[in-house]
Amino acid sequence: MPQVLSRRAFAASAIALAAAPSGNAQAAPPSEIRIDWATYNPVSLVLKDRGLLEREFGPDKIGIRWVFSAGSNKALEFLNAGSLDFGSTAGAAALIGKVNGNPLKSVYIFSRPEWTALVIKANSLVTTVADLKGKRIAVTRGTDPHIFLVRALAGAGLSEKDVKLVLLQHADGRTALERGDVEAWAGLDPLMAASEIENGARLLYRKAEANTWGVLNVREAFASENPDLVRRVLATYEKARSWAVDNPDELKAMMMTATKLSDAVIVRQLERTDMSRGQIGEVQAATIIEAGRALQAAGVLDASLDIAAITHGMIDGSFARAAGA
Repeated sequence: MPQVLSRRAFAASAIALAAAPSGNAQAAPPSEIRIDWATYNPVSLVLKDRGLLEREFGPDKIGIRWVFSAGSNKALEFLNAGSLDFGSTAGAAALIGKVNGNPLKSVYIFSRPEWTALVIKANSLVTTVADLKGKRIAVTRGTDPHIFLVRALAGAGLSEKDVKLVLLQHADGRTALERGDVEAWAGLDPLMAASEIENGARLLYRKAEANTWGVLNVREAFASENPDLVRRVLATYEKARSWAVDNPDELKAMMMTATKLSDAVIVRQLERTDMSRGQIGEVQAATIIEAGRALQAAGVLDASLDIAAITHGMIDGSFARAAGA
């Protein structure tokens, strides 16, 4: 009898041990992955339109929830609130989000665009950035166009205090410019291209290298709990990016459908968009650090911040490398 009781006790202990949570056990997979799509991110349109993520995760019974991001600021807002797992932003916008406590990692590049410039009406008398002193400028705060504007003003010896910022989402900024409510607009493609093609708007100031890269960010908690899912999302992103590069005519048609914009507008946007790489690393970090330091010099970011350390802590290229980017 004592021997039988011992065996029963052993079995009960084994069952209890197996049922107990382990500190090394991987979290149960989520029921859905929440990811954004944006007209400034052509690769996201390919992913969404072709159902690539649905096919990848369907066998796992993991759904895909698509959320529209009107700009980097919205993607960052959704990431910070936990209503997105993956969000598309400009690199420098992600940096500002990180500085402000947004728990994100930048893990992939969806494009290297020249997607912003300072835009004026065709009949504007403004000829230089310095001429914008005291003028109303439409801008979406916390986005690459906002950062671009700050740097452009600084280059002309001005700051945000020398102009009148009108805070609007990108589409409303375009409308405000064309109605004459503002003198200039910190534009964003494809709306910027549309304003050029359809309304004769002019680009007052361009500087391609001051446009920070298009980066895909993931919530840190999601990446920590689901590293394999992050790798699989990025591997699927790679398929979409390669397809976009190899099928420009189909991509153009897809973007025209999604944006309701003309052939000429989408062609203009794509002329300014390089989608030839997906890996994120030192090249992107250098661009983001340069933007961050310019924002410090302009007084937008605290001068005591270690921008290089924050940027390198934000960027994690390991997921993209594992995904074959």
